[in-house]
This record gives sequence, C-alpha cells and structure tokens, in this order.
Amino acid sequence: MNQRLQWNAAWRERTWSELQQEWDVIIIGGGITGAGLLREATRSGLNALLLEARDFAWGTSSRSSKLVHGGLRYLAQGQVRVTYDSVVEREQLLNEAPGLVGPLGFLIGLPQGKPLKRWVYQAGLLAYDALARRSEAHYLSLPNLRLLAPYLDETKLAAGLRYSDAQTDDARLVLRILREAAAAGASLLNYAAVTQLVREAEQVVGVVVRDQLSEREQTLKAKAIINATGVWVDQLRQQIQAPAKMRPLRGSHLVFAHAELPLAQAINLEHPRDRRPVFFVPWEGVSIVGTTDLDHEPDLWQEPSISPAEVAYLLEAVQTAFPSLGLDLTHVISTWSGVRPVVDTGASDPSKESRDYVLWQEQGLLTVTGGKLTTFRLIALEALKLLRQRLPQIKLWPHAPRLNPAPADLAGNLASQIKQRLLGRYAAEAPAMLQTLPAHEFAAIEGLPSLWAEMRWAARYEAVTNLGDLLLRRSRLGMLLPNGAAAYQAQIQAICTEELGWDAQRWANEWQQYQQLIAQHYGLPSEAR
Repeated sequence: MNQRLQWNAAWRERTWSELQQEWDVIIIGGGITGAGLLREATRSGLNALLLEARDFAWGTSSRSSKLVHGGLRYLAQGQVRVTYDSVVEREQLLNEAPGLVGPLGFLIGLPQGKPLKRWVYQAGLLAYDALARRSEAHYLSLPNLRLLAPYLDETKLAAGLRYSDAQTDDARLVLRILREAAAAGASLLNYAAVTQLVREAEQVVGVVVRDQLSEREQTLKAKAIINATGVWVDQLRQQIQAPAKMRPLRGSHLVFAHAELPLAQAINLEHPRDRRPVFFVPWEGVSIVGTTDLDHEPDLWQEPSISPAEVAYLLEAVQTAFPSLGLDLTHVISTWSGVRPVVDTGASDPSKESRDYVLWQEQGLLTVTGGKLTTFRLIALEALKLLRQRLPQIKLWPHAPRLNPAPADLAGNLASQIKQRLLGRYAAEAPAMLQTLPAHEFAAIEGLPSLWAEMRWAARYEAVTNLGDLLLRRSRLGMLLPNGAAAYQAQIQAICTEELGWDAQRWANEWQQYQQLIAQHYGLPSEAR
C-alpha cells in the first residue's frame, strides 16, 4: 500500500519532521473547501500542505444535511449561478463516485387552496431539470403521491411533485479527496492548529503551527497562504486587522430509525409554522429530519448542539407530516448540528443570505469561504486562479475528473451493493481492504450499510486520534445508533486495542469522554427531554 496513505503515528511523526521546507502553498482548514484546494493545488504541480486544527471534516463538512444538490430553494431566490454551478457539479459527482454520491428521489407536497404554488414549483423544477439537461420532474396526483409516501398526511395536500437530486456521506467525501491528494504527493496533518500568521513587510508569508497532541510548535513559510477555515475565517483575518464578515448560521437535525419513520425517498414539505422547507431524508439506514437556519451565538470552538427550540420545531414538522406514526422524543436516535459559513449581508431572515462562495485577498492572505458542499472543485479552481501572480507555474485542469476513477469491480463474493459502497468510499484502496482485512468484517452492522471492515481500516490508516474521529467522521455509527453505538462497546474496543494500541486505561478514558460528547452534543438537550 502507498506509504503516503498509511496515516498512523509514524506518518504523523514523519510529516512533522518534514514541515521545515519551502512550501508553494499552505492551506489552513481541513473541510471540503480545504480538501478541494489541496487536491487541485497538487494536480497543478504545487508543493502543498494542509493544516487542520481539529480533525478532518470536524466542522460543517461532517454536519450537513448530506445533500449533493443544486439548491432548488436558491433558484427560487434568484441565485441562478449558484444553482447552475451546483447542478453541473452534482451530475459530475454522480457519474464519478457511485457508491459515495448517489441519486435521491425527492417528493414535494403541494398544499390545498394554493394553485399558484403548484405552477411556481413546476416552473422551478422545469428550470432545475433544464440546467442538468435532464427531464425527470413530474406531477403526482394524490393517489400516486400516496403510493410513494404512504405514511404522509395528505389531508391538507392537493397533489405532489417528484424530482431528482443526490446525497453523500459528507465526511467520507472529504476523506476521499484528501487521500487522493496525498496519493498524488500532497502533505497534510490533522490536530495541527495555526496559531499565528507570520508577516513580513505587511504581507502574510507563513504560519506558526502547534501540534494539538504534543504542544510542539513550528514556524513555516510559503509563497501563498490560503485561509479555508469556513465559519472560522474571521478569527485568522482579525490578525491582519480585517473586518469581520461572517454570519454563522446553525442547522440542526433529528435522526429516527428507518423502521419508525419509513422513507423510500426524500420528502420536501413546508413547516406548518413558518412555511420554511423541511427535508425528510433516508440516509445510511436511518431517516433524517432537518434543517433549521438560525444565527449561532455560542463560541465557534465548542461543539454545536441542537437547542430545545429547534427540537420542538423539527418534531412539530414530523408530527404534522406523519401523525399516524405517533413519533415523539422517545423515538429520536440522535441529533447533530452544523454551523454554516455564510457571509453577512445584513438580511433580516437568515435563510435569505446568499450561499455563494467568496474570495478575499488581504495583505497576502487569500481567504476562501461560503459556497456549498457540491461546488468544492469550482471554488478551488477560482482560488488558484488568483494565486497565479505569485505562483505563475500553476496549471489548472478544469476538465479533469473531480475524483480519481475507481476500479471497475472487486474480486470476491461480496454483494454488489457492498462492492459499490467500498469502491465509492475507498476507490483505489478498496482492493487492498479486501486483501488485508478479515472476510467476516465485511458484514453490515445491525442492518445498517456500515461495515466493521470500514472501522478497522479507519483505525489502521486514517489518522484516528480519538473515538470521536472514529465513530462520528470515519464511520458514522455514533449518529446512526442509539447512545452513540454503546451497544457495540466491546467490538469497538477490540478494534481500537488491536489497531491503535490503546490499553485498558486509555480505552476507559476515551469511552468516558466520547459518551460525554454524545450526551452533550449529539443527543437531546436536557430541557427537551
């Protein structure tokens, strides 16, 4: 296996020992934007380094609604370019990453007594399909809507519409991009916090980076520094006295077992209170309900959490849409919240803020923020264009694939859906997984599509430093099973002992901290309970 992809303790030490060199570009931030930048910078021939203060995809990029979509709502707001770019990128990702990015059917319920709304939606969907050069959206009579969503309360609905979008595992998408960048020669570190920008003649020329695990520090120089820290960009920008521009917006979700909230496809309905769209989405064997859109006031360095008001808001949407299922708080498996990096334009309604990306060049620091999960590659290409004055050797490849081609198939007797999952998430690494991991670990966990082999591979090769890394981002069991997958404590401990070398005391500490994390930030707040 490629040594550059064996992200373990030896990899971390080796990478730290190699930091003292002249970098072409240092990228700060290990979410989807930073990952896309690292991949394209490496493809462009640059000597590139990515530094992430916490874990890869720790922030917004593991806490989204898991949709790879063009943004039908943004089209309605007149953000045509955002929607067009997103639709084109969605289609490319669907073609390049089956098993990681997959099609998702969407239903829209049309309320009674509002015929104009039907025509507005239909016109929007026609435009949406036209941007993707497809023709899939269609009208559903009430009986046909009932067939596709049998538990949906239709008493206040006149009919429905159906259209297509896509979804992904956002954290795994980030990991695949990062690992393909590393395989191509990029360097990267998680738990490596940039504490200070280094300036010469009022220009940013480097960074001071601190190892969050050992507290060692190094000063690094580069021809270009990119601030891709998402909602945190102002915290670096303030070091060069740049005015704050971000408006952190929180989006929260409830998770139900698929058996309790059965969804064959996603459903888009208006919330009964404020008419905002609420999504009911099948994902990874569970059903997600979201999202909210609120100004986020707490410290950005704290894990975001759902508020009691958000719980009540989302549960009201569930109970209104599916009253026959009798769902209440006791049926909630988990929650999660993410903070969106949105530029503050002064809109009174957070939902009216633009989701487009922005680029700012300030005293040698290039800041990249905003945008959507779907458009990570377009954002990276636009950012690199701005660096050509300092790095004229940059050669962009706008027609290259977003992701490297995966093998056509895998040997063995695995079910086809498992093979596609492995090829989508691990691509060129999938054959090595089959050759080196125990065959019985390619079994699904409690009816979910997740595999034990994925957890072992992550612990062995994917820079796991704590249980949150393993169970919330490399695998998603902490979100998909009750109490953060506590029922599987023994099996998880065995993998961590064998692959990470944790002794009994280390495991006890990790498990205690992880359970506190789950209770405080991925469960229901005590006021809601």
